[in-house]
Amino acid sequence: WSWAIHSLAHAVYTFGFIGMTPQLFVNYKLKSVAHLPWKPFMYKAFNTFIDDVFSWVIAMPMSHRIACLRDDVVFFVYLYQRWLYPVDKTRPNEFGMAYEIPEEEGAAAVGDASAAQASAAESKKDA
Repeated sequence: WSWAIHSLAHAVYTFGFIGMTPQLFVNYKLKSVAHLPWKPFMYKAFNTFIDDVFSWVIAMPMSHRIACLRDDVVFFVYLYQRWLYPVDKTRPNEFGMAYEIPEEEGAAAVGDASAAQASAAESKKDA
């Protein structure tokens, strides 16, 4: 039984690490971290810190301590990607919303809006 439990624990540690890496790959492919909002990112940071503290305070196998430290590796890569790929606020998110309008579109949109307001004012005068 000991071998089976030990092997299952190592499988959980390995697949836990593999489960965290797709986000790194997505960030790399998109060259953006805009889809990783600040609140979940800070939750991950806090969770990583708590895991580290308890892995060294509580008596546990060394393999579990190493598994907690692998979370730190992924977290530091997240931090590096957050520094490397600044958030592009003009890029639409998954809901199609952009938080800033690009300058060339912004000028056209302002011109279109003022033209629409002028035509609305003229139609009110005619009525």
